[in-house]
Amino acid sequence: MITMDDIVREGHPSLREKAQDVPVPPTEEDIQLLNDILTFVKNSQDEELASKYNLRPGVGLAAPQLGINKRMCAVHLEDAKGNLYSYGLINPRIVSHSVERAYLAAGEGCLSVDRNVEGYVPRNARITVKAIGLDGNELKLRLRDYPAIVFQHEIDHLNGIMFYDHINKEKPFAVPDNSKAIE
Repeated sequence: MITMDDIVREGHPSLREKAQDVPVPPTEEDIQLLNDILTFVKNSQDEELASKYNLRPGVGLAAPQLGINKRMCAVHLEDAKGNLYSYGLINPRIVSHSVERAYLAAGEGCLSVDRNVEGYVPRNARITVKAIGLDGNELKLRLRDYPAIVFQHEIDHLNGIMFYDHINKEKPFAVPDNSKAIE
């Protein structure tokens, strides 16, 4: 079982490397790793398990956050309408995005960052992602608002980008052009 002890923190080189594509079809080992990553995210949102194992709650986790240089990540969240987005993704890529931007009004956080980083993180309001799912088949997801932001955060990890790299250094709370706040 993955715990907080397995998650690398700021300064670890794997967080700044571009992760390597996972060969397709994925091996049983890669599928198991991805299942373990998704299980961690689910467990971190379960109050009883999170308390028992001292897990910080999260909505996503990428393999580089475990010091593993592979293009895979998992997300588990509900949008404002209660729709569940629970996916293990292999080699995810954003194939299209909106011109409109969005940002989380409360800012973003990260399981690899043990400090509060204030500021707005501009993202695309809508994206389309293609990836290989846990079943080994290709999937295509059209995402908007909060789910789109979460997926972009995790895909950034696969490219060695941290969420705070996007924050305006001079004016962290400057509202990005052509954007909307996501509460």
